[in-house]
Amino acid sequence: MRAFAVAWPEEASFQQLVGKMPWGHNLELIDRLDNAKLRNWYAQQALEHGWSRAVLSHQIMTKLHLRTGVATSNFATVLPAAESELMQQATKDPYNFEFLGLGPQIIERELEEALLVHVQRFLIELGAGFAFVGRQYALVVGNQDFFIDLLFFHIPTKRYVVLELKRSPFSPEAIGQLNFYVNVIDDQLRRDDERSTVGLLLCTSRDDSVVRYALSGVSTPMAVAGYTLGDLPGEVRSAMPDEADLLHTVEAVLDEYPRD
Repeated sequence: MRAFAVAWPEEASFQQLVGKMPWGHNLELIDRLDNAKLRNWYAQQALEHGWSRAVLSHQIMTKLHLRTGVATSNFATVLPAAESELMQQATKDPYNFEFLGLGPQIIERELEEALLVHVQRFLIELGAGFAFVGRQYALVVGNQDFFIDLLFFHIPTKRYVVLELKRSPFSPEAIGQLNFYVNVIDDQLRRDDERSTVGLLLCTSRDDSVVRYALSGVSTPMAVAGYTLGDLPGEVRSAMPDEADLLHTVEAVLDEYPRD
């Protein structure tokens, strides 16, 4: 209780944030975060998006505050200011797919399948407001068939989001493919009351200078971000103790055997 009072000394913060959350959420914020500004940020996000205690813990552990809204995009130049800011904040970099427990040798199709098996956690990682539309979504253009890796609808901004996964570093050619898919969705699916479709390209790594040149002059709103799978195979990862458990164990040992 003393730690609680120290963490939120102002009555206004208590009334607007922590007073509206379960006690377990408050314990997570106190135990994991020393910075008052960060505690308030995560508390606001938890209330706004209805996070469970487990989700809150995961978001803190994966440093969501450092990943939100930082994907390289052309939103500022091709979207109205209000829309641009909303869509930028809807991106992350990198996206964290470590919950899949996959090794680095995974191929794109296997990655798609794994993400759909864990679709609930995938949607949490994407962020609030994303609705899943389809995988390998079929498009017919002329006499040819094309397939989008993953298609979503972003409810807050009323627009489709085309997501393409690459198990390789970024290449400028991928922008042309994504631009094509976005234009087709705009033409074939988007209704008059919906906003322009956005493309999101996830790749294993990229050079931001190359990305900016690739996006320069492109009128289609697109963003490019990385993602992480983790360095350990799934069976090894599952045998490892949780980060929080390790931290608590270390703290207990230090308390029992204090330094001179």
